[in-house]
Amino acid sequence: MAGEARNAEVPEDVETDDCLTSYSYIYSPDLLKDKVAFVTGGGSGIGFRTAEILMRHGCDAVIGSRNLEKLIQASKKLTAATGRHCLPLALDVRQPETVIAAIEEALKEFGKIDILVNNAAGNFLCPATSLSFNAFRTVMEIDTMGTFNTSKVVYEKWFKDHGGCIVNISATLGYRGQALQVHAGSAKAANDAMTRHLAVEWGPSGVRVNSLAPGPISGTEGYRRLGGLSAQTSGMFETIPLQRAGSKTEMAHGVLFLASQASSYVTGACLVADGGSWLTSANSLPALLGITSSKSAKL
Repeated sequence: MAGEARNAEVPEDVETDDCLTSYSYIYSPDLLKDKVAFVTGGGSGIGFRTAEILMRHGCDAVIGSRNLEKLIQASKKLTAATGRHCLPLALDVRQPETVIAAIEEALKEFGKIDILVNNAAGNFLCPATSLSFNAFRTVMEIDTMGTFNTSKVVYEKWFKDHGGCIVNISATLGYRGQALQVHAGSAKAANDAMTRHLAVEWGPSGVRVNSLAPGPISGTEGYRRLGGLSAQTSGMFETIPLQRAGSKTEMAHGVLFLASQASSYVTGACLVADGGSWLTSANSLPALLGITSSKSAKL
């Protein structure tokens, strides 16, 4: 009975990068009426579901990544499911000129940007001794430089004079020093610091800057790459206080809260949404090393 009660509270989700077949509102459907959100990495995973949930609450959206074909397909799904406008734009967050072009195109299309979700990221499991210099640099460029690049451009092009909201998708990896994650943990720790610095500097312009730190989230590339399926089948999730992986919809709801007036006096904060995972999950080196025994970082 207790398990059934827990599951009854979990919102709807689907494993694939498709829109929800049904949706129960926990906030007003008009919470973000006529707002415009810009979501990097919006073609799949948490970014895709975040765009969907924001759009279901009245928001139009821009989704950006390097794969335009994938974005076009995603935008069609999002528009069909929500009835809102979704603009797919190719960009590489590591290259400021592509970010500038995308932001200018978004402003031309919608006339404004109210919400920026920095979701683009790269990750994999790898021991520090096997991690190439290029692999470490690439993750830092995508996660940290990419977050700064996009935030700076949106601030200069719009937020500086009109205010706005930034939500950075972070992680708890650096809180304790997760094994095999020195690259991603370092990048996300830098992003958490960036969140606080920008919240202080840009607050007077009416800009709120917060971050969301997910735990293991099913139906994502990270879940597949970082051993989520192995952890699930081996019972490792029993060490998590909520005893399960999170869902993309739950992460999107966290972003929705931080991006809306429900958090109007919240800035410089990190909302940890991991079911209590980082508090209890051990660095199981034998299990982690087994996952990576046949893998290497070749970025």
